[in-house]
Amino acid sequence: MITLDWKKVDGLIPAIIQDYETLEILMLGYMNKEALKITQSSGFATFYSRSQKKIWTKGETSGNKLAIKNILHDCDKDTLLVLAKNSGPTCHLNNNSCFLDAPSSSNITNELERTIDARFKEGNISSYTYQLYKEGIKEIAKKVTEEAGEVSISAVTNDGRVIDEAADLIYHLLVMLRKLNLSYDDVLQELKNRSK
Repeated sequence: MITLDWKKVDGLIPAIIQDYETLEILMLGYMNKEALKITQSSGFATFYSRSQKKIWTKGETSGNKLAIKNILHDCDKDTLLVLAKNSGPTCHLNNNSCFLDAPSSSNITNELERTIDARFKEGNISSYTYQLYKEGIKEIAKKVTEEAGEVSISAVTNDGRVIDEAADLIYHLLVMLRKLNLSYDDVLQELKNRSK
């Protein structure tokens, strides 16, 4: 096991908590040796509170625990990167992250899925998304096929529209997934399963 430089950090090592799937930074906490040992043995992120001068496990009152997936250290062995999965909002202000607008690989797709769901429910006849919804899965599937063809043609002809066409394809694919009560996260999970 790697020996951390506890002396350099006066016995409290900074621990950056990152979502192991989306890579969103969730929070920063501090661990002493005891907190790190509890984290490793329990599988849940445990910290040392500098203000209350005590050990605490994230989620012990809210239930929003951080399940540990991996713990890495930096090159100086004085900072930890903890990859974890939260079971609810990490921030005490009920946000997913303590860092507002923290970048995440799923933010834009989740936002787009919420918009698609809202358009489905609103039933506004002038909404293109709602029109697709009303036309049904066969028509949506045709659109996905059409957009995939346009991406391919754009790539082969190098017409400078690959990004535009790819965005159209992803949008229509998300509409199809939501119509089937599936999500982009389901696709990511399948890719993750395949990588094993």
